[in-house]
Amino acid sequence: MALRFETRPSDSPWVDSVWTCTSEHVTEMTSVATPCWGLVFWQREGAAYVSVTGPETKTGTAPVPEGAAFVGIQFAVGTSLRAVPTPELLDRGLELPDVTHRSFQLDGLRWETPGPDDAEALVDRLVRAGAIVRDPLVAEVLRGGRPDVSGRTVERRFRAATGFTQGAVRQIERVRTAAALLAADTTATEVVAKLDYFDEPHLARALRRYVGRTARQLREGGGGAIALDLDQPTTS
Repeated sequence: MALRFETRPSDSPWVDSVWTCTSEHVTEMTSVATPCWGLVFWQREGAAYVSVTGPETKTGTAPVPEGAAFVGIQFAVGTSLRAVPTPELLDRGLELPDVTHRSFQLDGLRWETPGPDDAEALVDRLVRAGAIVRDPLVAEVLRGGRPDVSGRTVERRFRAATGFTQGAVRQIERVRTAAALLAADTTATEVVAKLDYFDEPHLARALRRYVGRTARQLREGGGGAIALDLDQPTTS
């Protein structure tokens, strides 16, 4: 019983990561909080599908079609579909209509379905066509810049672009890093110190809320299928 994930980072400023996955004898998985939205392309029993996945504010349980093969693009925080603002996708998704094995429809146009090595090329085309957009102020903030506007304006623009506060994005990114470290056999005590959690109960609460696993389950590989590539190296 497994979900076999492979994830790679991207050098595109519009993309967080690209992943592939196959499902073997799995009917459901634990979903994990993420500030990113995505496009997921998958095939099963000769049929093709494309979904838009929204950011997730907490952990939960999601169904998995058995015997499916997936390619996913996770978009960078602050990006958005022109047709559907990212806050409207929070904790939900959309299945796109009129999908074939070779193409899909989005923002009124047809696009070639990518493989894992073609993801950035598709994103470049979507950006040039204006189908994917971003707020330049939010992009500047995420690069560590300090825009010449009030903090209240920054927070309002950030929430409008992402659906999250800046603090919530940091919390989710930190706990995802914690999960990867624990899966790599780092102790909970070491994770608390490395990622500046107050104490181990603070870490445990974050894991329960956002990842749906205990530190022990992550270290031992228990708890069933999970929507996270725990084999991906972390440098955080």
